[in-house]
Amino acid sequence: MDLVELEAVEGLRWTWNSWPAEGKKSSNSLVIPLSIMCTPLALMQSSDVPLLPYDPLGCSRCGAVLNPYARLDYQSRIWHCPFCSRRNPFPRPIADTNLPAELFPTYSTVEYSLLPPSPPPPAFPPPAFLFLLDLSTPDHQLLPLKNHLLHLLHHLPDHALVSLLTFDSFVYLHRLRYSHFSSLLLFHGHRHLSSTQIRHFLGQSPKHSFLLPISECQFTITSAIEEIRSTSTSASPSQTRPPRCTGAAISVALGLLESCQISTGSRIMLFTSGPATLGPGIVVDSDLRQPIRTHHHIFNAQATHHAKSCAFYNQVSKRLSDASVVLDLFASSLDQLGAAELRQPVERSGGFMILSDSFDSEQFKKCLRHIFKCDDHGHLEMNFDATIEIVTTRDVKISGALGPCVSLQRKNGLVSETEVGEGGTSVWKLNTVTNKTCIAFFFQVNYEHKIQPGSAFLIQFITRYRQGNLGYRKRVTTAARRWVANHSADIAAGFDQEAAAAVMARLAILRAETCHARDVIRWLDDTLISFASKFGDYVPEDASSFRLSSNFSLYPQFMFHLRRSQFIDVCNTTPDETAFFRLVLNREGVVGSLIMIQPTLFQYSFDGPPVPVLLDIRSVSPDFILLFDSFFYVVIHYGSKIAQWRKLGYDKDPNHENFRKLLEAPELDAEQLVADRIPVPRIIRCDQHSSQARFLLAKLNPSVTQNSTYTEGSDIIFTDDLSLEVFLDQLQVLAVQS
Repeated sequence: MDLVELEAVEGLRWTWNSWPAEGKKSSNSLVIPLSIMCTPLALMQSSDVPLLPYDPLGCSRCGAVLNPYARLDYQSRIWHCPFCSRRNPFPRPIADTNLPAELFPTYSTVEYSLLPPSPPPPAFPPPAFLFLLDLSTPDHQLLPLKNHLLHLLHHLPDHALVSLLTFDSFVYLHRLRYSHFSSLLLFHGHRHLSSTQIRHFLGQSPKHSFLLPISECQFTITSAIEEIRSTSTSASPSQTRPPRCTGAAISVALGLLESCQISTGSRIMLFTSGPATLGPGIVVDSDLRQPIRTHHHIFNAQATHHAKSCAFYNQVSKRLSDASVVLDLFASSLDQLGAAELRQPVERSGGFMILSDSFDSEQFKKCLRHIFKCDDHGHLEMNFDATIEIVTTRDVKISGALGPCVSLQRKNGLVSETEVGEGGTSVWKLNTVTNKTCIAFFFQVNYEHKIQPGSAFLIQFITRYRQGNLGYRKRVTTAARRWVANHSADIAAGFDQEAAAAVMARLAILRAETCHARDVIRWLDDTLISFASKFGDYVPEDASSFRLSSNFSLYPQFMFHLRRSQFIDVCNTTPDETAFFRLVLNREGVVGSLIMIQPTLFQYSFDGPPVPVLLDIRSVSPDFILLFDSFFYVVIHYGSKIAQWRKLGYDKDPNHENFRKLLEAPELDAEQLVADRIPVPRIIRCDQHSSQARFLLAKLNPSVTQNSTYTEGSDIIFTDDLSLEVFLDQLQVLAVQS
């Protein structure tokens, strides 16, 4: 079966689909780790996943859920767990003509519906939404933000809990219980208040005043938002930055949720337009003569507040996880605002990070609509308070995970001592999960047990989550693969080079948190050389004889683009931009990750339908339109001749209908590309040789540069970077060395 088709069935992409059965050295020599890119709710909209209205049947020893690989004894009503061989009683009548759905071979994924009674008891509080508004936002930005929030509140389900906080140098918590005058509780922005102190200030029943169902406070919260005014003094010149106590505001909002004991799902939605200048989480001093930190400052420990702010947000991240709270960051700014410091709590809680130029941008509006999308019954299509548990057969050990999750530190005999990312556990916490949330899980072979080539091993993913309709679901995916001999051709045949590139990108980002970019690139190069040396076909010391089979041939190309990408090379990006790029990559599936690593390029011409072309400067031509997709932005690039005809208005002439259709085709395809993607990509339209063309040129292979002898009429890229051809030639030379 094709790997993409297999992913559609399982929601999984394995770097290696066949694992070596003998010797620790053999598994290490694979170079690319044994890992799985898991999108637990990938099949959410699929009718092929059976929804079972009863509790799952679990093994009393290992906790694995009944699945198609279990053996049944119909007479004694016993099922044998395929993971630990435990004999478990089967409580319901069973026969070979009356099998439950989870035993059907075609149902490797099933979902159990565990709906609470209606109305839900107090143990199932509705989701809560806390809105944090930056009062230092200029009025022209604050007005569209207020309009969007008022529209959003109007469409929230009646039972949803809401709260409103605003902040500048103080944090203002708005009392939403109806009264004849507005009432606020003030917190000083300079102070770092603990959860206990915040609870003390809020009093005995904060839920009755500050966090209410929208049906009970619609008028009050609407009036409060309408009355909000900017405290920014941007109209007159100033030598200071506006006061913002962003960290204190987040801490107070989280303290409110902790005081109300809501730990089954909520969101803190932060809307800001600049960096924190005071209190915990400060990014930069208020004095404008003090520049905001750069990558250089951070690498050389010259960023005055960075380390202390990151330490504060690490604590916030832990509190968010304990309370199942999602932190979303929506920023409207042309400059940096501290997204790098905020990245960890946003990423680990599964929140969105949207960095836009304006709160009136299409990117911002589409993201809000996406988050608060409702189903046909008016329930939010939003999931909270999720956990993912992994059960494996005893020959496989769990090393860790990379993605928007937190280790729950639940160790058992299946957990490896070697940790990768969030390790030391077989269960992870996700404050929220969508049908696109993807986690990379890492494994090791347990060679303490004798493994027979040809035998199968199993890995089961058990995902429990709470839906927006207050119902609980448990999704169970059971996957099987085979052990093979160390030198079996099945190892190479089962390699997924796309999944491998996505996994290596996450590992590179993890390494980049503590290492300089050049060290990360050196590690990627060393890994690639080892990989090529292991799986290439060549005569030692003869580079011209080097060949890679089709199953491996694209992987070096992916690594070439990864080492040049904005995830590793941060020279031309700010810390905020780097944090945003890395956060998005760390939660995206294989297809999305691959577009970020090696963008797609399509060529449009009069000769026929659009065709994919090489990501190379030679693909740029005066006679073609190019559609470039890097996931974060989509570029429509017009060749110089096409641009000239467009400026002359030929597309408006009925005699040039084909030209009009040529111009329309990439526009329609670009709109389709960005339709369902969050964050919404920016669409850039540019002509050949224009300044905006840099967005395309920066990603192209520099096969023709200022140093090239023969340009053959091609455009050139001014750079000293290696071209893909030179990179591959050097790889071959190094790979064939003894």
